[in-house]
Amino acid sequence: MSAAKSSGGTFAPLAQPVFAVLWIATVLGNTGSFMRDVASSWLMTDLSASPAAVAMVQAAGTLPVFLLAIPAGVLTDILDRRKFLIAVQLLLASVSISLMVLSQTDMLSVSALIGLTFLGGIGAALMGPTWQAIVPELVKREDVKSAVALNSLGINIARSIGPAAGGLLLAAFGAGITYGADVASYAVVIAALLWWPRAKNANDELQENFFGAFRAGLRYTRSSTPLHVVLLRAAIFFAFASAVWALLPLVARQLLGGDASFYGILLGAVGVGAIGGALVMPKLRERLSSDGLLLGAALTTAAVMGVLSLAPPKIVAIIVLLFLGAAWITALTTLNGAAQAVLPNWVRGRGLAVYLTVFNGAMTAGSLGWGAVGEAVGIQSTLLIGAAGLLVAGFIMHRVKLPAGDADLVPSNHWPEPLVAEPIAHDRGPVLILIEYKVERQHRSAFLHAINHLSNERRRDGAYGWGVTEDSADPEKIVEWFMVESWAEHLRQHKRVSNADADLQGQVLAYHVGPGKPLVRHFLTINRPGAA
Repeated sequence: MSAAKSSGGTFAPLAQPVFAVLWIATVLGNTGSFMRDVASSWLMTDLSASPAAVAMVQAAGTLPVFLLAIPAGVLTDILDRRKFLIAVQLLLASVSISLMVLSQTDMLSVSALIGLTFLGGIGAALMGPTWQAIVPELVKREDVKSAVALNSLGINIARSIGPAAGGLLLAAFGAGITYGADVASYAVVIAALLWWPRAKNANDELQENFFGAFRAGLRYTRSSTPLHVVLLRAAIFFAFASAVWALLPLVARQLLGGDASFYGILLGAVGVGAIGGALVMPKLRERLSSDGLLLGAALTTAAVMGVLSLAPPKIVAIIVLLFLGAAWITALTTLNGAAQAVLPNWVRGRGLAVYLTVFNGAMTAGSLGWGAVGEAVGIQSTLLIGAAGLLVAGFIMHRVKLPAGDADLVPSNHWPEPLVAEPIAHDRGPVLILIEYKVERQHRSAFLHAINHLSNERRRDGAYGWGVTEDSADPEKIVEWFMVESWAEHLRQHKRVSNADADLQGQVLAYHVGPGKPLVRHFLTINRPGAA
């Protein structure tokens, strides 16, 4: 089938060579990473039988993503993405080489294992947003959604193969060979990135610098109520669900009496279940809302934790982990899709980075917390407590509905260019914008109600201050004001206003009764005498 005929289909992006090569390389790289993680988790059970120590491995892998996801999202927008990805792959390869050498020489300690796992987590934190951001560069516009779905499928293919292969290699040849296989996978990814014929970035006179982009991302997140709901739902779900991941190595070894290969099979079952869940997801979405899917994922995960706490036969554990994988991919795709739907393109990477921060923060805190609980009351009781908490939280959070995500976030480009007497330096600021309305007394209350909804919109798009004032001599003259940090940021603000924002502004303008459009004025800060 030709690429033209298959365009838009599930597997259409694989007909495009660049995407296909990088996708295959990514699957191999993720497979190696899962092999490394299995070896590290299992080696920790050899080095220490403490549940807290075992949970520290999970925490060390996710904590860097919690700390660095937002800076990584900013770096994705301001650096050459291919060179950045190659540097990250070299970092990850050096981590696995160190683990390989230390394990082969019997010099690996608890602190070294946790420290190197933390470094590996830094690499994962830097790489995640960038891999997501390059997808539109690799495929046609109509194939972007299919490419994103294939990336998720690839991760779960690696999740189903990597742990099992890692467990088998670990049992047969030891940790050194397992880590060596991971190093080889990074070599494949680096070769694919070097081969990628990527076009150079186009020059953009309004391109943001690191700190400006960082602040803009945080401002948007702070002012987006729909995103707050998604973040809350994610934090609660993953904080409770992290119990099963933090304690799974001890469940496999102590409760189920398995070895390293069995632990790999358990993780492989999760991956297979995730693939199955991804395949049936379209049919589930036809019958259930996003909130229903998330509740179902919570109930299923809690049930799996309850079954594992009973120390079931090994085959039963494998079967229930298939359901865990399906529930996990359901929760991930539902929450990630909700976050994507409420983010406009200009801040999508940074908004998703905030989502990843919350996700990994919940996983990190949950892993540490459940490890401490496991120390105090034992593994079985901890799983039961986690299951009960997830059940209660699932029903409570079901009342906090996820946003529909149906707003039109495409830029409207309806703001006219600001009038200037002479060219203005982009870094000059702050800038004060005044918009003067004429509103009749009988419509004053309705106008103020409508314009208050603009507060979050102005802040999301770049303002750090906003307010409404009235003329003391003429109460029908009302001035809206907001401030942005520089002239360049205000010009970016012009490009960020969405069609949904334009509709909101139209509701406000309906109350204006002046002879023309509201008067818009821009005021620039004047430098002190003698200042540069």
